[in-house]
Amino acid sequence: MVARRYFHSEETSRLAIWARRIAGFAFVATILAVIIVRSGLLEIQPALVTFAGALAIAVLALLVAFAALAVIWMEGLAGIGAALSAIAISLMLLAYPAYLGLKAYRLPWIYDITTDPIDPPRYEALARLRPRDANPITYAGLYAAEQQRTAYPDIGPLGTNATAQAAYDAVLAVVNKRRWRVVDARTPQAGRREGRIEAVARTPIMGFRDDVVVRIRAEPDGARIDARSSSRYGSFDFGTNAARLRSLINEIEDAIRAQKPERPPTPAPGKKGAPTKKDQPKR
Repeated sequence: MVARRYFHSEETSRLAIWARRIAGFAFVATILAVIIVRSGLLEIQPALVTFAGALAIAVLALLVAFAALAVIWMEGLAGIGAALSAIAISLMLLAYPAYLGLKAYRLPWIYDITTDPIDPPRYEALARLRPRDANPITYAGLYAAEQQRTAYPDIGPLGTNATAQAAYDAVLAVVNKRRWRVVDARTPQAGRREGRIEAVARTPIMGFRDDVVVRIRAEPDGARIDARSSSRYGSFDFGTNAARLRSLINEIEDAIRAQKPERPPTPAPGKKGAPTKKDQPKR
């Protein structure tokens, strides 16, 4: 007669199972919120509320998972894998917002950055496109300028000995390379009009729409390039606009250096290639 063996499976912690379910729901809700924001299916504020709710659910899943680990340790239940997977999903969702929170602690509460706080480039075409509930298009003034100078002392205009047209071409090439949506582009005209490019940039993850304007002014020895970047919503930009202007100015400077000279320099008299009196035709 064969003896039967009975295998007693350990009871699985219900808290661990629910933690994994909640974390999975938070993951799906976060992805849907990102899709909604990027596609513009909802107004920005309800979409942000959806995203914040998804992150709150991730926090709840994290707390439930830690509680499940405690119960598993004390009562010897199964389900540690479910609890650890819930913790991993929650931490993955909360890592980037936590990083932004640390940045927010050190940065000023401003959303509009410019290389020229005294005479900032103005939004014209973009001013007509901005929604009514967006941030004001007018620069905040000297108080914001002082906060910007303290937090981002390296943000400033770009001076170049290239012509205004060459500087404009370089700026437009960089903007197109970044795949920003150009709303308005005006070439500079000698003595009559400054060059300007207005475009809409998108943030990498959420796809928030930020406004950018670049101004090109001719100067006696070349051109001066100023830029401005502003968030449409929120009173804090987590340093996004300053980082955008910093990289934009650097790329424009590189693009100008890579340009071929518009005309070769005139050689000095007496050097090779310069016409001498002997070479000049007689009259």
